Amino acid sequence: MAPPMSANEFLAALRREGATVVEVDGWRHHNRAGHGPWGPVNGVMIHHSATSGTDSTVRLCWNGYDELPGPLCHGVIAKDGAIHLVGCGRANHAGGGDGDVLKAVIAEKRLPPVRWADTDGNVHFYGFECVNRGDGEDPWPQDQLLAIEQVAAAICRHHGWTERSVIGHLEWRPGKSDPVGFSMEWLRERVRERLK
Repeated sequence: MAPPMSANEFLAALRREGATVVEVDGWRHHNRAGHGPWGPVNGVMIHHSATSGTDSTVRLCWNGYDELPGPLCHGVIAKDGAIHLVGCGRANHAGGGDGDVLKAVIAEKRLPPVRWADTDGNVHFYGFECVNRGDGEDPWPQDQLLAIEQVAAAICRHHGWTERSVIGHLEWRPGKSDPVGFSMEWLRERVRERLK
């Protein structure tokens, strides 16, 4: 468990990891404060956006929609590898998920099969939407995959976590499939190597 990073700490951690960062105007104070707690934080969650196009995805993740107000993540990872920061603080990305999964993340152990949606994940996870339709055909360019690795490693390095603190939405909430197109074990191995 750890207190969340400040906006300055978050930005510095990403830049130290070599990430290309785009600061969307107002991101430092854009959050869901007043709609539940933010922290202690325990991990990083990766999503695919089920959209195409960077600008439209950034707008969607900033604004949200009628049923789910923004921000819908902390950063949008574009196909070119740029990380567009859209929020700092509580964000509507994880939703309810499996408390047993959270326990495994905290203990940095292998994740159990996801079964329930009994725990608020927006309290505990940094979230990143990666621009991809999630149809199994939309490609994942190397620059984008590198950026996902950098984001996850930057947060883990700051908090002293291992790669076991990086999960996919599909590992958290029943019925979710994201990210489609690469496995989380593959990503965790990349993060593990990067943290050496």
